[in-house]
Amino acid sequence: MLPLQNLKILDISQIMAGPYCTMVLADMGAEVIKVEKLNGGDDSRQMGPYVNDESTCFSQINRNKKSISLNLKDERAREIFYRLAKDADVIVENYRTGVTQSLKIDYDTIKEINPGIIYCSISGYGQTGPYKHKGGFDLVAQGMSGLMSMTGEPGRRPLKTGIAVYDIGAGITAVYSILAAYIHKMNTGEGQHVDIAITECGLPWFTWEAAAYFAEGKLPEPTGWRHRVSAPYQAIKARDGYLMLGCANQRTWERFCQDVLGRPELMEDPRFLTNHDRGQHVEALETLLEDIMVECDVDVWLDRCDKAGVPAGPINDFAQAMEDEHYLARDMVKEVEHPTIGTMKTIGFPSKLSRTPSRIRRPAPLFGQHTDEILSGLGISERELTSLRDEGCIK
Repeated sequence: MLPLQNLKILDISQIMAGPYCTMVLADMGAEVIKVEKLNGGDDSRQMGPYVNDESTCFSQINRNKKSISLNLKDERAREIFYRLAKDADVIVENYRTGVTQSLKIDYDTIKEINPGIIYCSISGYGQTGPYKHKGGFDLVAQGMSGLMSMTGEPGRRPLKTGIAVYDIGAGITAVYSILAAYIHKMNTGEGQHVDIAITECGLPWFTWEAAAYFAEGKLPEPTGWRHRVSAPYQAIKARDGYLMLGCANQRTWERFCQDVLGRPELMEDPRFLTNHDRGQHVEALETLLEDIMVECDVDVWLDRCDKAGVPAGPINDFAQAMEDEHYLARDMVKEVEHPTIGTMKTIGFPSKLSRTPSRIRRPAPLFGQHTDEILSGLGISERELTSLRDEGCIK
């Protein structure tokens, strides 16, 4: 049994934020019907790399779903959508604000058909506010929220993060918001509109930065490979490369000095007495530590840190991460059989539920793969399907 196996979702989102949200829900057992536009479907289907002409980008983020194609600008196709919506628990969309109203598939329209619907809108700036009609993407959010002003090195060009952190963050925010709304529906029978803005979802993550700004008006600046509060809590160079070192409290700093470096006198240096002192003299501390640590390879220091109970780790490339014995032991790399791609690897499930673990039940669907199956389930005959297809209502 899967925890969300009775949850029915219509997914009219595309690219990343919405599809990530619905994939997580599908992994937990929800029935997800992905409604794609006729002209090529989800735009991520046109994103490479490809295997046997099938997008691996699309396939990584749309497992456990079924795909149908509907031309939602067509009245007959829209009537089919309404029939599906009547029986759904959740709808997820990520159109630009206002588009669902023009298509007549917005929350106010759907709740007349299904008052208990949980309708989740993911957009750049949300459904209200002066920017609501603007298009917003992950990179725009990274700039607007202040993230890029504190990423990278001081005085250098602003840097984005290495991944689409706000798109995935919006998807995660949508997941827990939908589940909260679903619990409310279970208790009251009431549906509601869930409004997620990509440009907002990461702001609550700026906890230390908010503490400094709201208390003292201090603006967070780029700190490169260092932490803005703790030291040494950063990348440190050893003989053959870099490692991440995490002395986030006094006890780990003392263990590091005594048991890892064998330099207990560092604990008496007035520049390094407290975490605050070390943060104020981080450049001198870093230089001193690297002068010592250049004597041994990364693996030697990691072994010493591990034995001393000092948090530390390697700086892996993605291939090294995907081959790490710990990730493999915890099933963070899975294999699935795709009808076109063949055997493909995909990222596993970060949440480990003891009674109801997530499962890959099917690979990402081919474009419109389940259109006939799902519409036949609504009682639409083969003759009607042919007519709808000929008229450009479905693919």
